[in-house]
Amino acid sequence: MMIQIEHVNKTFHSKAGNVKALQDVSIHVEKGDIYGVIGFSGAGKSTLVRLVNQLEKPDEGIVKIDSQDITKLSKKELNTLRKDIGMVFQQFNLLESQTVYQNIALPLIISNKSKEEIEARVDELLAFVELEDKKESYVSQLSGGQKQRIGIARALATNPKILLCDEATSALDPKTTESILLLLQKINRELGITILLITHEMNVIKKICNKVAVMEQGRVCEKGETISVFSKPQQAITKSFISTVINSSIPDSILRTLNHDDPVVKLTFFDENSKQSLISAINKKFDIETTILFASVNELQDKILGILILQLKGTDDEIDRAEKFIQSQRVELERVVI
Repeated sequence: MMIQIEHVNKTFHSKAGNVKALQDVSIHVEKGDIYGVIGFSGAGKSTLVRLVNQLEKPDEGIVKIDSQDITKLSKKELNTLRKDIGMVFQQFNLLESQTVYQNIALPLIISNKSKEEIEARVDELLAFVELEDKKESYVSQLSGGQKQRIGIARALATNPKILLCDEATSALDPKTTESILLLLQKINRELGITILLITHEMNVIKKICNKVAVMEQGRVCEKGETISVFSKPQQAITKSFISTVINSSIPDSILRTLNHDDPVVKLTFFDENSKQSLISAINKKFDIETTILFASVNELQDKILGILILQLKGTDDEIDRAEKFIQSQRVELERVVI
């Protein structure tokens, strides 16, 4: 287990009152994961990610990195640990009056690397983030996307095992966001770095995260494999987030014309199952009529999630047989109340 957070509580105290930032929070991040944490402002996401590098300490609970309880480390041991953890920020946190080279070199200088080592590492990182020509440019001259690439390069300078991303795309336009997400995938795939990413944008989760935790009011209310959470969300807040990127509702214009006596079913297809000619098969096998009310195909990383909503017309026995056949094809089926 790369990151293990168990039953963590954290309360902030102030004159205005106490705020329970985290309440009995547990998440497990495996080596190689891109693990997304999503929630609205104030849900506790930033506090959670700051536990991993111990910028915040829990009131109760355990935080482990590579099976080591980091809440018990000395200051010196924590400083050593933090070299294995890179951090990418929403507002870049770069030194605007310094050059790109100076910004990326900073953690290497702090680590007492030689001038030759620093030069070689900065060149390597600039090539990786595709900004070799910006080496001597000042940060103030860069676009937002370029600044974030430099922020990422700086976070990678000490060869970390973990990369923490705190709303890393929130300040960027959609096209630039796409390019940064592709870069994070490249980091995960080619460098083998585990990524813990917090966001309020479900499209970020959909695009690159293999696992997700949904937070609300300091609690993790739902978590699991991204495709599982997307296909069968349990909590209202999860359904709300997913609806922003995957629509599975029957259009009102169609709803108004439906015969409410005939059952409506929602079918969920995964990967290879999404390619089968299921409607053709059930129309041939059973004495029923099918009407397509809604259909969508969605890509989650390299996996396909298909949603199909049908109205079935026929006898109860034939519809029951058809539903059992659909389920036998490893397609999830649920009745929809309209």
